[in-house]
Amino acid sequence: MTYVEGFVVAVPTANKEAYRKHAADAAPLFKEFGVARMVEAWGDDVPDGKVNDFKGAVQAKDDETVVFSWFEYPDKATRDAATQKMMSDPRMAEMGGEMPFDGKRMIIGGFDSIVDDRTGGAMGYADGYILPVPDGNKNAYRALATKASQVFRDHGATRVVEAWGDDIPTGKVTDYARAAHKQDGETVVFSWVEWPNKDARTKGWEKVMADERMKPDGGEMPFDGKRMIYGGFAPIVEA
Repeated sequence: MTYVEGFVVAVPTANKEAYRKHAADAAPLFKEFGVARMVEAWGDDVPDGKVNDFKGAVQAKDDETVVFSWFEYPDKATRDAATQKMMSDPRMAEMGGEMPFDGKRMIIGGFDSIVDDRTGGAMGYADGYILPVPDGNKNAYRALATKASQVFRDHGATRVVEAWGDDIPTGKVTDYARAAHKQDGETVVFSWVEWPNKDARTKGWEKVMADERMKPDGGEMPFDGKRMIYGGFAPIVEA
């Protein structure tokens, strides 16, 4: 299944076009290295959380916007080979000197998809999620996510991806573990739901929340929902 490189970054809102151009200009190079799909999505509906949230994950300032983005690879080996190429190619070093954001606060990690369901159709909006799941609950979480995926797709979503943390580095300033308030014995999950557009997402969520299949069945949730962070994002680059 798809291997995902997930990123979250805080970008000065005034730099939106510069960031979009920077990412779009880099896309051909990433594709050359082996990235099958690249998406950069600009924060549009990113709520404040009681425990944690996307803004806190990257220490976003008042004049910054959170970007949720990802690379898709056919497998981990392709991703690892691409990473080596990126680290050694002088063109990457040139781009690194003109970053329109603070790279020290970007969080990055590799994730192995455990759910990847699609109905087809273009993406015009995405819901992004980061959450910690106890290692022993991986199968239970996959089962729950698979069930929820069908509900989302029945109500307009075009794709649902759930990716289990595989290569999650510890950052000096920010990282996925701190973003999700990860505890010992837990793994961070990076996931997203694709929609045709924001209107479809709004209407779809209303139907999802009213769907009987989404009601608790009496059992315990296989993760701590209080520490799940989420938000709505509008794609600005897709390649």
